[in-house]
Amino acid sequence: MIRKILRTIKWLILGLFAFSILLTGCYRFIPVPVTPLMVIRYVQQTVKGEKARIRHRWVPAEKISDNLKRAVIASEDQLFFEHRGFDFNQIKKATQENERRRRPRGASTISQQTAKNVFLWPKSSWVRKGLEVYFTVLIEVLWDKERILEVYLNSIEMGKGIYGAEAVAREHFKTSAAKLTRAQSALIAATLPNPVRFSSKNPSAYILRRQGEILTQMYYIALPE
Repeated sequence: MIRKILRTIKWLILGLFAFSILLTGCYRFIPVPVTPLMVIRYVQQTVKGEKARIRHRWVPAEKISDNLKRAVIASEDQLFFEHRGFDFNQIKKATQENERRRRPRGASTISQQTAKNVFLWPKSSWVRKGLEVYFTVLIEVLWDKERILEVYLNSIEMGKGIYGAEAVAREHFKTSAAKLTRAQSALIAATLPNPVRFSSKNPSAYILRRQGEILTQMYYIALPE
């Protein structure tokens, strides 16, 4: 009986492993229709008695403004095109700083955030962290950097019930992702640490300060030809 249970567990693990590779490989070519976070937020809104909604419209990378690409790289991961999924210098720096900070500072790269947003759940734990490492390595192997950025910009939370560049452009700025200006893009990027608390449509003084910092940093971000 014990052998049978262990054999079942082994095949279950192997099946999940194979499925994860297959799904990641498919997402190399097809749009990501929905993410675990979208579903979790929808359920949370429903439980709270709020009007639940999911605003999400996938657009290809060429229909997303270079301004937004530069803004999120400047804000979230300036070495995105240089590392292989993990910025170990930033991880070390954040670990040292967090010994003195009341609120821990994260050091997740765009690749890590993409892995978490597309495949996992938001609540942090050692299990999720381990799976995040696994999926980060997987997408760095199976996708190129341009695809990672495309999926990231189409899938991340950018407001309450708003996911992706096209949705936030339409909801907050009455435009398309392709036409986002430098100022609008910097506002969106400024909210990304907590897009539910902060709004690019009605920015606080803090977000406006962050916008100014990001606008300056955007000049130093070069995109691949």
